[in-house]
Amino acid sequence: MGLVNWKIKPCNFQIKSIIVIIISILLLRATLSSSPGFAWFQKSKSSYGINHLTGPDLRATVRKDKFFEVPQIVWGLNNQKIALARGLLTARFLNRTLLMPSLSATLFYKEIELLQPMQFDKIFDFEKFNSICDGFVRLGRFSELSNKTNPFVLQKGSGRKWTKERDLQQLKEIVNDKKLHDLELVRIVEKNPFLWQDHWPVRDYAEIFECLVLINEIENDVVKVISKIREASAKAKNNTNNAKYTPAMQYVAVHMRIEKDWMIHCKKWEHRTGMNQICSSKKEILDRVSHITCINPPVVVYLAIADSLLEDDSVLQGWKTGLLPYEKKRLGVWEIYKKYPYLIQSAIDFEVCSRADIFVGNSFSTFSGLVVLSRTQKLLKLGFTNLCDNHKGLDVRLSSYAYNILGDMSGSPKQWMTDMSDSSLQKISYGTNNVSCDVNMSNS
Repeated sequence: MGLVNWKIKPCNFQIKSIIVIIISILLLRATLSSSPGFAWFQKSKSSYGINHLTGPDLRATVRKDKFFEVPQIVWGLNNQKIALARGLLTARFLNRTLLMPSLSATLFYKEIELLQPMQFDKIFDFEKFNSICDGFVRLGRFSELSNKTNPFVLQKGSGRKWTKERDLQQLKEIVNDKKLHDLELVRIVEKNPFLWQDHWPVRDYAEIFECLVLINEIENDVVKVISKIREASAKAKNNTNNAKYTPAMQYVAVHMRIEKDWMIHCKKWEHRTGMNQICSSKKEILDRVSHITCINPPVVVYLAIADSLLEDDSVLQGWKTGLLPYEKKRLGVWEIYKKYPYLIQSAIDFEVCSRADIFVGNSFSTFSGLVVLSRTQKLLKLGFTNLCDNHKGLDVRLSSYAYNILGDMSGSPKQWMTDMSDSSLQKISYGTNNVSCDVNMSNS
């Protein structure tokens, strides 16, 4: 085999060639970085990989000089979180920054005069939100507006004729309207964002929820509550000789939906839909929690319940031996909670449930659904996509159950992980009896 006779180039020619190559690379990079595809590619290098969707349109990174405004966000904490995310994703679709919306400190249904507004940054860290969600969605302050007097006011459609397709078409018309493109502010009026048509996949919502970090004052109180639970857990450990006790399992959190208004609502819901897996009595909840085989008593069971039930000691009675129920007053943390309005109390409970070793909730509760979504996110980052074998002795931390649905094991509740392939948040927003112990990633 003969040797190849390579011609050695003069040194100055090599230098010129290298310079040309470098310039070409820089020009190519500049061209790509200005395209929507490159921006999406950069952001999509998340835990979901290259096929991560960003709604019905893949757009460039969000503009900081064009804004989008939504009405005041109302109802429960987790309905408000969904409404906030829906506003952010709509703003992203329009390639705009969402002006920091006003949340509601109190529960709101029809009593407008009782509505207490609360700014986003009084509960969530504004700077951390934009830092974590950088390149995906963005929040802005009203002080960033240069012209507050000339917005484009948009009326969202309503009624049965206002379909998902019509809603999406309206958004596309805004995107393609050159006159609106030049306006600094687009404002949607009247309709609460929770009630908007949903065009966004579960994974987009999950990404936004991960950016919602509590401000330091509230986070510190979350830590205090969990520390109290750990103290109760340590005391239980010291008072038992049970060899099966697992020191690493510090507590189980149960979201008990047994309030009178909930029971009236869910009974009507069951009658209307023909389903019988929405409501659960206190007795049924206690029985199904006691049948979770991976719980090794004694263990603290933190009860996330409505404040109105704190006066009712019956929620602490009837638990199986070794399951040690605690609510806010028995735990000695009611002083922490009562200094805050409803919204922040709910946010603390959400974090306590989200960080529990085992969580048990109702699959028709938005609170429970978002807790499980948060826990599923954590499990995915740890490499877990299936919890079906937990009863065989695998690590059970961060596992979740739906007590309103009977599981595969005799008497136990159904294991529950969020379906990450869903094209909308319908199941979490309004509930479902179709839950699974593994993550569906078929569209990822």
